[in-house]
Amino acid sequence: MTKEERLDSAKTQAEGKLNKAAGKATGDKKQETKGKAQDLLGKAKKKVADAKDTAEASFEDAKEKLDRKHK
Repeated sequence: MTKEERLDSAKTQAEGKLNKAAGKATGDKKQETKGKAQDLLGKAKKKVADAKDTAEASFEDAKEKLDRKHK
């Protein structure tokens, strides 16, 4: 996960938590729901970036194994 991806996912989650709390405090269900959605989006962004990292690591590992096999 790149630094930018980490920051983006954390920012989205923080905005979501803030909107959710503000919506709860003011009784604004629309803002609260928006906050929940933003929080989930931030979590999803993190999961996608983590999956991307795992795939890249697996690819590199497989590539190294093939390179050693063909030497």
